[in-house]
Amino acid sequence: MNGLVKIKEVTGRYSVSARTLRYYEDMGLIASARSSDYAYRLYDEAALKRLEQILILRKLNISIKDIQRVFSTDSSTVVLEVLGQKVEDIDGEVALLHELREIVITFIHQIENADFSKDADVKLLYEKAKEIEIRLGAEDYTGSQFDVNHLLDVTEKINEKKMPEVRIVRLPRCKMATSGIPDPSFTKVWDFSGWWSTYDKKRRGVNYAALDFLFAEDGGLVWWMMVEQDATSEDCGGYEIIDFEGGLFAVHTSIDEDMESQSLVYERIKQWIQKTSFDLDESHPTRSYMGHMINPTDEIKQALGYHQYEIFVPVKLRS
Repeated sequence: MNGLVKIKEVTGRYSVSARTLRYYEDMGLIASARSSDYAYRLYDEAALKRLEQILILRKLNISIKDIQRVFSTDSSTVVLEVLGQKVEDIDGEVALLHELREIVITFIHQIENADFSKDADVKLLYEKAKEIEIRLGAEDYTGSQFDVNHLLDVTEKINEKKMPEVRIVRLPRCKMATSGIPDPSFTKVWDFSGWWSTYDKKRRGVNYAALDFLFAEDGGLVWWMMVEQDATSEDCGGYEIIDFEGGLFAVHTSIDEDMESQSLVYERIKQWIQKTSFDLDESHPTRSYMGHMINPTDEIKQALGYHQYEIFVPVKLRS
């Protein structure tokens, strides 16, 4: 096909999903072509070179918005500015880690001076810890808090870079229309989305904020859309209706179409869960996580540089 590469070959060569490629196209970072005898996207050498550049920048944790800036000009000024900011970010985190190291060493020296064979020393350390805890909780406390407060401040800043702010939500039982069997080509899920856009305008009794969920299964995608309790398959364009069991979910925001970001957030949510009184609910039909796009409007996408995407991980209370 005149040197054009099929989307399936691109996803295999660069270990990116077709959905991520579509996202990069939507954001104007790469372009594809289609021939009259081939329905799927095709990419030329220039597009592949641009994709390689995008992947390198993403490995450096450069945001999509900054990548757009880099590609929107032929000048090296923007590139140097973006990379310079990244160096500053790294330097800031390194400085925090060094600071944390010094604080921990200080605490080690304090503990070394205590004799843990003596009940009196152990009791004293315990009482000091309780005193600090009480003082930190008192609004009117203005005394010296250097060691503990500084430690909390430094570790919080470091953890902000590494752990997500996760919230627990409960989704209700409801009826969902489903796009059907997993679809590696995405054709079925986009057709399904088109149908639901029409249905949603006539929807009467479903008002929950997260009305649809997309998840991966067996190499393809499945889309669930919330419908009214009395909806029939005929009402839903012939699509199958399922009973969604609802339940508890750990939720955090990622980036739509960016599978690398979603996978990273998913792994961090799992790390967060391990530190709580919850467990992953591996019996849930989605098995890993569901995705839901927040505020899917062009105005918000333009303001942010991307669409926000919520990751829903099924959890249960630890028994």
